[in-house]
Amino acid sequence: MKVMELFDLTGKTALITGGGRGLGAQIAEGLAEAGANVVLCSRKVEACQETADRLAALGVKTLALSCDISKQEDVRKVVEKTVQEFGAIDILVNNSGATWGAPAEEMPLEAWQKVINVNVTGTFLMSQAAGKVMIEQGSGKIINIASVAGLGGTDPRVMDTIGYNTSKGAVITMTKDLAVKWGRYGINVNAIAPGFFPTKMSSAIMEQGRNPILDATPLRRFGSDDDLKGAALFLASNASNYVTGGVLIVDGGTHAM
Repeated sequence: MKVMELFDLTGKTALITGGGRGLGAQIAEGLAEAGANVVLCSRKVEACQETADRLAALGVKTLALSCDISKQEDVRKVVEKTVQEFGAIDILVNNSGATWGAPAEEMPLEAWQKVINVNVTGTFLMSQAAGKVMIEQGSGKIINIASVAGLGGTDPRVMDTIGYNTSKGAVITMTKDLAVKWGRYGINVNAIAPGFFPTKMSSAIMEQGRNPILDATPLRRFGSDDDLKGAALFLASNASNYVTGGVLIVDGGTHAM
């Protein structure tokens, strides 16, 4: 297979949670540009529909669905509808996420539970449901969107988000464990750990911690609208067929400091 063919997703179907905006929309765009049909789901289905309509102009098939990934019934319906419409789920991108900022000693229990329910339980539920389809197919690529915040502690001046950090650490461990358990079925499970990208969820953190963040980033800039496309395409395509259980860090070098 020639190198460009390794990255060709023509005819593949990708399901992306939280795909209507932010990092999810960027990843969806990259996969669609490589030829994949895309299914976008989130609680805000209007945003998913807008992105789906835009990506359809690339000549791929798209579908927007409503889904709260922390609810098993919602997840089941999305997976069933995707298989009904496209016949397979070749790629799953677990991107939906939640955060809450508060000092650890003051973190409200309900806020902690919300973050864990979305970031950890939701990622598991979607992986479990799509994983059953992939096991039957004998192939699949799962990409979990973790974070550099899941690699260790963070400066509280920048991220005082104990629940978020903990959840993304759990996602990294879940990624490795699923990779070990599902490799025998031909399923690759990897994670991307982004650094700081301008999104609605990160805007307040990046505004208040701009200087400390950039001082700790060797490339001296935030992530752009294109910086996750290549990473996601690599992990979604045949180019990564011998890569599983890995964490691809996309943070401008912050983790190396």
